[in-house]
Amino acid sequence: MPVKIFVPCDSASLALGADAVAAAIAAEAALRGLAIDLVRNGSRGMFWLEPLVEVQTPNGRIAYGPVTVRDIASLFDAQFQTGAAHRLQRGLTEEIAYLRQQERLTFSRMGVIAPLSLAEFEAHGGFAGLRHALTLAPSEVVQQVLDSGLRGRGGAAFPAGIKWRTVAGALARQKYIVCNADEGDSGTYSDRMVMEGDPFMLIEGMAIAAVATGATQGLVYLRSEYPHALATLRAAIELATAAGFLGDAILGSPHSFHLEVRRAAGAYICGEETAMLESIEGKRGVVRAKPPIPAVQGLFGQPTVINNVITFASVPLILARGAAYYKNYGVGRSHGTLPIQLTGNIKYGGLVEKAFGVTLRQLLFDFGGGSASGRPIKAVQVGGPLGAYVPEALWDVPLDYEAYAAVGMTVGHGGLVVHDDTADLSQLARYAMEFCAIESCGKCTPCRIGSTRGVEVIDRITHGGDKQASQVRLLRDLCDTMLHGSLCALGGMTPNPVLSALNHYPQDFGLASPVPEAA
Repeated sequence: MPVKIFVPCDSASLALGADAVAAAIAAEAALRGLAIDLVRNGSRGMFWLEPLVEVQTPNGRIAYGPVTVRDIASLFDAQFQTGAAHRLQRGLTEEIAYLRQQERLTFSRMGVIAPLSLAEFEAHGGFAGLRHALTLAPSEVVQQVLDSGLRGRGGAAFPAGIKWRTVAGALARQKYIVCNADEGDSGTYSDRMVMEGDPFMLIEGMAIAAVATGATQGLVYLRSEYPHALATLRAAIELATAAGFLGDAILGSPHSFHLEVRRAAGAYICGEETAMLESIEGKRGVVRAKPPIPAVQGLFGQPTVINNVITFASVPLILARGAAYYKNYGVGRSHGTLPIQLTGNIKYGGLVEKAFGVTLRQLLFDFGGGSASGRPIKAVQVGGPLGAYVPEALWDVPLDYEAYAAVGMTVGHGGLVVHDDTADLSQLARYAMEFCAIESCGKCTPCRIGSTRGVEVIDRITHGGDKQASQVRLLRDLCDTMLHGSLCALGGMTPNPVLSALNHYPQDFGLASPVPEAA
């Protein structure tokens, strides 16, 4: 029987040469007359080991990595296809400490199955949640999501079940399920990994939302820079439709749900839910005023559920195992797990799925291994380009929505960008304002003009002079105006990185200490 050898097809793996490694393994096996079954799986999320090659053995999968084309001959010489020792061998994949210390709920199949194998997906629990949902009344499905405590994983952390309940209770001929897959935050890639490595999970979560709310049409608004995710997701939708999991009368039930993918417009602002709706409707991506909220008047003026990829991907497990199972993970009002993405100046960058309550210090050192440069870590930006810069004094705060909010931070989409002690936080703060100025839709003055003025004020502060203190107060006033006067989170959250840099790293602005606001 041919031995199974796994080589990832994830974008990160491809960028590191996975296709060439897979081709070399196939060629070398043919040259030696060895029968192998080469499987292209998703990535396990340990990017410093990519391309990570795994071999199926009676004791489990044995990992080798990072593998290059030059290593293939020596791997076969060592008979790696039997799990034999080699300098690149990492032991049993599941026993690698980076994986063993995680709580993989949403990402349990990631790197385990072939992304487009319906049979493997179902063998590993796939579509169990949808099948169970079809045995319940729609209100009972909504209640399961409410009881689980699942909150939106896109950044706002709004309870998903409340959105679903609102749409379910709306009277309309047409309702929509929209997945915001315009993953544009710095240091984030968990959405991409789902769509490339386990796309049926997203499809299942959206289908469950349709059953719960009475929606019959769904769209995935996909970041245009994700060509591999686009191809995989479209293929998965075709397979799921042909198998009866999508389309008319899904699995023989009274529920119908049709799903398609729309490519995003390439603008950061289109990650804001109402600008996204404008873009889907063929208009310029400009933020809408709320109310009305999308759950009442969303896509084409109809009731619409909008969640991001990880939110929808979390739902199948809740329906399959029950709300209590999921809710038992986490702390306080932050239930379940979060796929945390380690990026920037970090030794072991990759995806870590942990229950809420883990600390930055644990993530940076127990998983990340410290900085890649070997220098002390100075700051960690949590939650994308609009997230705060977190100093070491706050690295022991539990990763929890309320605990972070209490100290002026946001969890966001779970992306961490690490900076060592060579980073200049005044320039990073300036970049935040500049980023906002470039990406603003221009609809509201605090965001459009405030960000432009913000760049100018930060430049005046860093140049010093006898008016430096007054310029700091001006910057604080400007941030306050953006925070309370902006129409959406782009302008409203840009003050987070600016003020955190100013408060925790005043020396980078040429200040002896933070300058307080004017009385």
